[in-house]
Amino acid sequence: MTEPTVNLTSTELNLSNLQPAQPRKERKRVGRGLGSGKGRYSGRGIKGQKSRSGSHMMRAGFEGGQMPLSMRVPKLRGNTSADAMPVGPFRTYSQPVNLRDLERFEVGDEVTPETLKAKGLIRSVRKDVKLLGIGELTKKLSITVHGASATAREKVEAAGGTLTLLKEPKVKKRKRKAARKPVEAESVETESVETQSVEAESVDDAPDAAVESED
Repeated sequence: MTEPTVNLTSTELNLSNLQPAQPRKERKRVGRGLGSGKGRYSGRGIKGQKSRSGSHMMRAGFEGGQMPLSMRVPKLRGNTSADAMPVGPFRTYSQPVNLRDLERFEVGDEVTPETLKAKGLIRSVRKDVKLLGIGELTKKLSITVHGASATAREKVEAAGGTLTLLKEPKVKKRKRKAARKPVEAESVETESVETQSVEAESVDDAPDAAVESED
């Protein structure tokens, strides 16, 4: 039994029927004369910004040279502005914890940012914790926080506990006022100036008196 022969002439690839899978589209050559279809202005139109080279590489927010919107709108001041340091949105934030909240701890416990988070008194250990003096403390605790008010420190020490600060409090520098001259020195100087003026007037009047005596 012989196998049937298949005619493969129509499906074979050879140099005569070789062609790309997708039809090729030649690039349009601009500026090659009016007969090419893209001569004279090369599809850019007549003059203007978009007819220049680099006109499509404008920065974000560019509005053709007019005043951009970011400069036209009024700027917010106060707590919502980035240039209102240190009160702006990039200010350092302290998580407040009151003394009355520390009654959850047992006598002799160590109070740290980690234990405060475990008790649910703060949300994050990456932000500073400041102890405030609202409420009373009846237990002896060893507290370690970033900052504390003067009232909180007094109440912790009165209860027999200890308070350790992770950050040293900033000391405000007082501005030096310009030194003023003493009043006595100013009076002496004015008196000397007045005496000099009186002497000068007497010297000027002396020739006139001599002329009158000769007459």
